[in-house]
Amino acid sequence: MLDKILRFIIIVLSVIAGLMMTDRIIPLLAPWVSEEFFSVGIFGITVATIFSFVGGGLIGGFIGFIISPFLLNSLWQFTYWVEARLNRMPVNDVLAGALGLSIGLIISNLLGSAFLPIPFVGRYIPIVLSIILGYLGLNIAIRKREELFSFCSTIPWLNKDKGKEANKPANMYQYKILDTSVIIDGRIADICQTGFIEGTLLIPRFVLAELQHIADSSDLLKRNRGRRGLDILNRIQKELGMYVQIDNHDFDDIAEVDAKLVKLGQQIKGKLVTNDYNLNKVAELQGVPVLNINDLANAVKPVVLPGEEMIVHVVKDGKEFGQGVAYLDDGTMIVVDGGKRHIGETIGVMVTSVLQTAAGRMIFAKPKAI
Repeated sequence: MLDKILRFIIIVLSVIAGLMMTDRIIPLLAPWVSEEFFSVGIFGITVATIFSFVGGGLIGGFIGFIISPFLLNSLWQFTYWVEARLNRMPVNDVLAGALGLSIGLIISNLLGSAFLPIPFVGRYIPIVLSIILGYLGLNIAIRKREELFSFCSTIPWLNKDKGKEANKPANMYQYKILDTSVIIDGRIADICQTGFIEGTLLIPRFVLAELQHIADSSDLLKRNRGRRGLDILNRIQKELGMYVQIDNHDFDDIAEVDAKLVKLGQQIKGKLVTNDYNLNKVAELQGVPVLNINDLANAVKPVVLPGEEMIVHVVKDGKEFGQGVAYLDDGTMIVVDGGKRHIGETIGVMVTSVLQTAAGRMIFAKPKAI
């Protein structure tokens, strides 16, 4: 139905264009046409006028009828292309772009009116200015969107409810940005299941692309890790009921995924969830809050104090002479002084000291005296 209406409008416009063109062409034929053609008519209407209405209208309408399917096809393709681009753009980019485009067109209209009195080119200069300034306004506003919205937040009448919002929890709107390592690790799903993570989990599209690249790798180990990460995301979204949002921000001028994550955290004021030690340090240096899964795991390990006794199974020898190594159920390494001779045995030990490192907790012990 809409296609028929648009096609009818195109034909009507073509008829009008044909009438206007014929009205312009007929005077040019005067030297080769008799004067009766321009003077004799019916009911005061000259032959030229009749010819203009009938001939020009029919020709214009026929041309419009022929080209309307092609124009409609091109129109719909352009509409779908614009819609696809807008769907991939965040709302902030769309709003900033619309504002920048409006400002650019307003400025071009004000400047263009000054050129109208110029002969010949005066009427075309406003069109050129509209295209140039509209394009510049659109691009500059999108690139400077964060500064633009920050400026708007300083205007008092736009922030009347700021005091009310301040009473709400600060983490209510804060995104938790997941990186590739923490998705593949899988422990984030167990943490979500316990309810310790709340709010929106944000998955940047470039992280998904890296995850898909790993899942398509020719290396079996990498491929299994990538598929595990995709399964973890599916479990978090469907089984655990967490709200997972795909973010379309991308930074073409930044090549590394870790740098993109830090930049995204700075822009949206979100927290970065990772277990990558280096990314953790870089993010903290640039002011991005980090939730490190390894730090959480170390924090919830059982507290062991010097002097406590425990039963361990010595599995291998240590780095130093005579040392043996055992492990707790949570993976904590226990270095047993003089435990080399007890490899393969389950013995009682007494804790002598506990060392907390960035990699985890290490316990030093010695065999319990019998």
